[in-house]
Amino acid sequence: VQLQASGGGLVRPGGSLRLSCAASGSIFRINTMGWWRQAPGKQRELVAEVISGSITNYADSVKGRFTISRDNGKNSVYLQMNSLKPEDTAVYFCKAVLSSAVGWREYWGQGTLVTVSS
Repeated sequence: VQLQASGGGLVRPGGSLRLSCAASGSIFRINTMGWWRQAPGKQRELVAEVISGSITNYADSVKGRFTISRDNGKNSVYLQMNSLKPEDTAVYFCKAVLSSAVGWREYWGQGTLVTVSS
């Protein structure tokens, strides 16, 4: 099983970016898909997640600006980020909790860098 994330880049404050993450491999079922981020010198933190396909959970710092969505048919999750701020600058990681031939496990994508700067 692999998670492939994409969509990061450089954007000005107030701008938007959309991150995508697709899970591939012999997947039986996905429970949770979401995004975490890690800024330089800080711990990795939850940004947003979708649990059991419909329950969403957001960090307070991104509520009202970020929207997470999931396409179960494509085993994918997306993060629409609007009104970006310099403090959103971080490496964003996709995470999934899913079952495969080896049972239920947590998987992480490789990370995609988001830089918000003028």
